[in-house]
Amino acid sequence: MLDVMLTRDEIATRGEEIYERAIRSKVESQFEGFFLVMDIETGEYELDRGDLAAAKQMLAKHPDAILYGLRIGHRAAYRLGGLTKVRD
Repeated sequence: MLDVMLTRDEIATRGEEIYERAIRSKVESQFEGFFLVMDIETGEYELDRGDLAAAKQMLAKHPDAILYGLRIGHRAAYRLGGLTKVRD
C-alpha cells in the first residue's frame, strides 16, 4: 500500500497511464461500454457492465486498494441530460 496520500488528479493520472500502457489493447475491442475498475498500486482490474459491481469485485480482492475507474471506449463514464428536440 502507498504510504502517501494521493490527490484525485494523481490517482487519475496514474490510472490513465496504466490503462494506456498495459490494459487498453487487451480490452477495448471486446468490452466496449463495460466499466473497468483497477487498483492503481497493482495494475489489476475487474470488468463488469456495472461500475459498482466492478468496484466490489476489486475490493473483494484488495480491500485497501486505491481505485481508478473508467468506461471502456467512452470519454466519460456517464452522460447527463436528455434528448434534444429540434424545432422546425
